[in-house]
Amino acid sequence: MNPERPCPRTRRILAAGAAALTLTLAASCSTADDPDPLGEGAIAPDTEESEGNVEVQASAEASSEPLTIAFGGDVMFEGMLRPRLDDPATALDPISEQLSAADLAMVNLETAVTEGGTPVPGKDFVFRAPASALEALDAAGVDVATVANNHGMDFGEDGLLDTLDNGDASPVALVGAGRDIDEAYAPHVAEVNGQSVAMFGATDVLDDHLIPAWTAGEGKPGLASTKFEMKDRMVQAVSEAADEHDNVVVFLHWGLEGAHCPLPHAPELADDLIAAGATAVVGGHAHVLSPGGFQGNAYVHYGLSNFVFYNFSGPTAETGVLTLTFDQGNVLEADWAPAQIQGGVPVPYEGEAAEQAHQTWVDMRQECGLPLADSPA
Repeated sequence: MNPERPCPRTRRILAAGAAALTLTLAASCSTADDPDPLGEGAIAPDTEESEGNVEVQASAEASSEPLTIAFGGDVMFEGMLRPRLDDPATALDPISEQLSAADLAMVNLETAVTEGGTPVPGKDFVFRAPASALEALDAAGVDVATVANNHGMDFGEDGLLDTLDNGDASPVALVGAGRDIDEAYAPHVAEVNGQSVAMFGATDVLDDHLIPAWTAGEGKPGLASTKFEMKDRMVQAVSEAADEHDNVVVFLHWGLEGAHCPLPHAPELADDLIAAGATAVVGGHAHVLSPGGFQGNAYVHYGLSNFVFYNFSGPTAETGVLTLTFDQGNVLEADWAPAQIQGGVPVPYEGEAAEQAHQTWVDMRQECGLPLADSPA
């Protein structure tokens, strides 16, 4: 989040503390010769209530602890991956341990979850998966998936409605799409370790001719988008969430396929979301890794690459799990655990190979000219 903008809970504590301090100073200045230090006829605030508020807020703050969220990139279940859904409980076994180790885990689900609908005419690649795909994610430790991407409506409005219905029946919460604009731009909210976290999904990638049909509207099913004027709606949603919740995450579908570096407008988009109150902005779409790092006390990752994907070799097989530690609107720590896709699923690197893969990813910051740091400001 913006380092100059305290998180909502901190703002409330500061406000209550300031009120109590003002009363204390006023009391210390009163004398027997000045029986009405607040001014003739003034009504003194309820000192006991103000001090009590400070104690309640301080107690709430003390009872909270940091929380962790693990992020993975693009997930789908076409081709060689479909047979894995015969046993959803073990479909993502090689990476399940890393995802499950965090308090929450989130991925980009780049497919409609439907066995119906009609494929979008003229689209080169259309993806869909049965509801067992959500069972596989749940078994692997995934709690939230964004479906705001350029495949979320591959099977039309009917396919999207099926996806949302399947999401409602699953422990895996779906974000970034809805039966109307309000639902599409609503976050999934979780309470962990005494803190709240609002988790959004939105797409910055849509074919121009699909934007009208795929973007959610008033009474119209569709996706949450940051394209053109819809960027303002996303920024507003983040700002409202930041006023109510301790931490805010935005998972974006952004970037250029095959390009490690973000598109020129992406850093400004990240800046705007962080200024609105986002604690972390992460994303995917390019199918290759992009840089990530700290921006003040917030964190930005420009591309998590493929994660569970049938099309991989060379750079498109390089992936990993990003685990961020959140605390009251700040990211305290970041861990990038590199992996390589084998048989469609990520297999973590180990030893020297892991160190080398990690350094290759870190070096992308300088290659792309991005002012991202290893640690928070």
